[in-house]
Amino acid sequence: MDTSAYLLHRLHFGFTATFHYLFPQLTMGLALLVVVLQTLALRRKEALYAEAARFWAKVFGLNFVMGVVSGIPMEFQFGTNWSRFSRLTGGVIGQPLVMEGVFSFFLESAFLGLFLFGEKRLGPVLHWLSGVAVFLGSWLSGYFIIAANAWMQHPVAYQRLPDGSFQVTSFAGVLLNPWTLLQYPHNMSAAVVTAAFVMAAVGAFYLLSGRDREHAVLFVRVGVIAGLVSSIVQIFPTGDLHGRYVARNQPATTAAMEGLFKSEAGAPVILIGQPDPEHGTIENPLAVNDMLSYLIYGTVRAEVKGLDAFPREDWPDNIPLLFFAYHIMAGLGTLFVALMVVCAFLLWRGRLFQSRPALWALMLAVPFPYIANTAGWLTAELGRQPWAVYGLLRTRDGYSNLVSSGSTWFTLLGYMGMYTVLGISFLFLIQRLIVQGPSPLRPAHGAPALSSE
Repeated sequence: MDTSAYLLHRLHFGFTATFHYLFPQLTMGLALLVVVLQTLALRRKEALYAEAARFWAKVFGLNFVMGVVSGIPMEFQFGTNWSRFSRLTGGVIGQPLVMEGVFSFFLESAFLGLFLFGEKRLGPVLHWLSGVAVFLGSWLSGYFIIAANAWMQHPVAYQRLPDGSFQVTSFAGVLLNPWTLLQYPHNMSAAVVTAAFVMAAVGAFYLLSGRDREHAVLFVRVGVIAGLVSSIVQIFPTGDLHGRYVARNQPATTAAMEGLFKSEAGAPVILIGQPDPEHGTIENPLAVNDMLSYLIYGTVRAEVKGLDAFPREDWPDNIPLLFFAYHIMAGLGTLFVALMVVCAFLLWRGRLFQSRPALWALMLAVPFPYIANTAGWLTAELGRQPWAVYGLLRTRDGYSNLVSSGSTWFTLLGYMGMYTVLGISFLFLIQRLIVQGPSPLRPAHGAPALSSE
């Protein structure tokens, strides 16, 4: 096996997937919030809500285009970088991926055109329905992608053919995989967290800049309420239920995530520490005794399997990165709840829009949901290693062994350069949209400087 080529194939796909998911998380979250704004516009008959929905639809459209452009190469990578994996598993994961493209993507993209350009011709009710269709297409797309990924995490409803490939025995079984039903709401609540923080941040920016106050107040209010609800749902029940299911079905993954090298009753939760896989220890740990046993099994005396209960070759192959990714995700999720609880309290007391520290916190917090989502997906994918299909197909047996490391380096560097240009272009365009603002009467010029008073 060409080890360097194998590692480069993994890096190549990891880079592409990580960059791509910066966009769908905002798209899926905004799809819901735009429908909320549209619904308020339809019910209250106020131009403010319609203008807000129109503004965020433009952000949605730009983000959607970037998601499509950055996502299409991933489809080709299955054939170019992971041909053996595609040949063996295509009979299963190909079906939800095809459904995502044929049904969800076409539904979302077709009605997005109507939503963006057909408002005057469609009328209020049909325009609202087009927004609902965009939302449904976006969230269905997420479901089919999660279904494909969940089968790799927890394979169900399949049989092995004589050539070693997998075949579906029940398509309903694949779509209703218990892993899917738990991972999907956890993923989608995370997408709403991202959209809520972005919306609140833009509103906070406008308030601090002294412009578009009515729109800014609406953005902050909707963002804080949606952010509070989705941040709580992200932890409980979705995160809690999904974490328990992972612990029961991928115990080695849970042990690596938690830095638990030895099985023990009353296992602790490690809040901070540095895992040392070579010596099987956690350096400088800050632990909460018995908590891991309680979180998984509901009793502080339950035994939790450590990595010593599993063969070394079945351990996740980058335990430190998995440990830190998981703790970054969990830590940021806790901070999101804390921030949104404080902001919701200030909103309830009528003081949020005058509280400059809170507004600055909302504005500066906007990168952190992206970091948390990236860390969450790193946790899921690193935790599944060394398996491409958990317990059935090792990752090293799925890459394209005829594609050399030199070819992979060439395309990886090309992708990095292309995505850098795309990323800068996206930031430039989104900055122009924000500076132009939601008000149809505001000229497209720079915003006032932020006041430090």
